[in-house]
Amino acid sequence: MLAVFDPTVAKCPEGLRSPPVAGGAVAAGGAGALMKGFAGAHADAVTVSLGPAGALAYSAANQSPLVPRLFGAVNDIFCLFQGHIENIASLKQHYGLSKTATEVTILIEAYRTLRDRGPLPASQVVRDLSGKFAFILYDTLSKSTFVAADADGSIPFFWGVDSENHLVFSDNVDLLKASCGNSFAPFPKGCFYTTSGGLQSFEHPLNELKPVPRVDSQGQMCGSNYKVDSEAKKDSGIPRVGSAADGPTISEAKIPLRWLPFYHFGISSCGLCPVCLMLKYSRTTPETTR
Repeated sequence: MLAVFDPTVAKCPEGLRSPPVAGGAVAAGGAGALMKGFAGAHADAVTVSLGPAGALAYSAANQSPLVPRLFGAVNDIFCLFQGHIENIASLKQHYGLSKTATEVTILIEAYRTLRDRGPLPASQVVRDLSGKFAFILYDTLSKSTFVAADADGSIPFFWGVDSENHLVFSDNVDLLKASCGNSFAPFPKGCFYTTSGGLQSFEHPLNELKPVPRVDSQGQMCGSNYKVDSEAKKDSGIPRVGSAADGPTISEAKIPLRWLPFYHFGISSCGLCPVCLMLKYSRTTPETTR
């Protein structure tokens, strides 16, 4: 499988591009050239142009029966998948899909749920997938990508940046070497990439990722591996608890009494109504009541 995305859709992360090797030959970049090369190497290739955003390509040639490749599209959402999801039955039930639904159908429905209703963060959606997998998803309506690989890196899956600054994903390492030179690396296991959020870890969603330069057998820099930075935390967005989170009292906020029944629903704790009093005293620990 192969995906080529324009920089307007998928930006190259810091550290993936490496200085070119002197005398190193790199094939012509761009979606058109890569799709032509892929189609020439695979007689059964299916290619899909995404217009200025890039292109996708799929072939079932030389695939393993244990981790097959799949390709599908639903409502302008395209998905390339390789692997096997073990908890597929429970996911079908969770997303209300028929018994004939495949991994591609499940991933597209999971993405649509995330995009349209968003009850869970993207990291949780990927973490709920159990098995060996790597997938590439593109939404033509929002012009968004969603790419991920399992926590063990069970599927050979690579990414790189070509001479025209396109971000390239593929399970074919030779294709990446030819098109990206030394600006490629294995896709980080346990991670996912989105247009809006870039590269993130779904195992450690509150930690930043840092690039670690990768060196090949000849001592040349070759992209980067990305590791979880245990000391760099993201802003979780979780509100503070305790007295600092209680907000102003009814007198401090100067809220009219006629607004009191509605106050604690959207602004702060009024400190007077039964609901707020119950919440206030439920926070009190046994040690503080002695």
